[in-house]
Amino acid sequence: MTEKIEQLIQEVKDLKAASAQELEALRLKYLSKKGIINDLMADFRNVPVEQKKVVGQKLNELKTLAQERINALKEVFENEKAQAEKPDLTRTEYPIGLGTRHPLSIVRNEIIDIFSRLGFVLADGPEVEDDWHVFSSMNFAEDHPARDMQDTFFVEAHPDIILRTHTSSVQSRVMEVTQPPIRIICPGRVYRNEAISYRAHCFFHQVEALYVDKNVSFSDLKQVLLYFAQEMFGPDTKIRLRPSYFPFTEPSAEMDISCNICGGKGCPFCKGTGWVEILGCGMVDPNVLELNGINSKEYTGFALGMGIERITNLKYQVKDLRMFSENDVRFLEEFESAN
Repeated sequence: MTEKIEQLIQEVKDLKAASAQELEALRLKYLSKKGIINDLMADFRNVPVEQKKVVGQKLNELKTLAQERINALKEVFENEKAQAEKPDLTRTEYPIGLGTRHPLSIVRNEIIDIFSRLGFVLADGPEVEDDWHVFSSMNFAEDHPARDMQDTFFVEAHPDIILRTHTSSVQSRVMEVTQPPIRIICPGRVYRNEAISYRAHCFFHQVEALYVDKNVSFSDLKQVLLYFAQEMFGPDTKIRLRPSYFPFTEPSAEMDISCNICGGKGCPFCKGTGWVEILGCGMVDPNVLELNGINSKEYTGFALGMGIERITNLKYQVKDLRMFSENDVRFLEEFESAN
């Protein structure tokens, strides 16, 4: 019996298991009630008295060794399992779900790209502005309705500090520190104190462009507008300019494009006219140039501005402005192919 126990001791020392199932089979083989070691314990009563001490010690050694070896193998498997289940916080989630660009970002980037081909460069400015850059430097009279509390968000502790109502403030900031030629495009978020509905919001996005140089004419403006309209809405797009009024341009105009849904034939979207308004524009008022440190006798310029939401509505027929800010994933996924 001693020889058999010695053999088993050597066998237990070399135990290996490739899986948790194999390890469980080894435990049942050696340590279960019907296992080898339990059978040896049952035969221990037949061992001669003079050998019981030696055989008993060997049996205890075998049992202890088997338990330690199986426990050691079990610990290895548990550690491997724990490592496998432990999340790697540095690892990118897989499978990686591809997101989509926001429709306003898609259109904004397209507008910037079109104007950049004409030599316009990006300019940026603060959203929390002062009255001078938003209104006074843009030739707004003291009693102009746009200064009314119903249109403008004022910072209560500083009545001269407001949330910009248009990105024209960026034009002012550039002109006061830069001499012509100036050719900039100014995209950004603006704020107006309006009731939120499907057609209006208290914040929205604009893109304004400014070109100031010697001998800039209204013809230059018209060519830029035609190029933009055809690049954005297609080569068959037509434009028309209607006289309008803005404090910072003279003469001023509003631009319509031929309806991109009906092709100018008339439909509910264009209210049967065949035309849709998209932006305001005009020649920079000489007062604006002088207020911002540019000699109006030497330089002329044009400016134009459009709402990004308006262009996005025309391009993708989004009928509710609130959709742009509600972060509905189902809505955003519709623009997956437009990235």
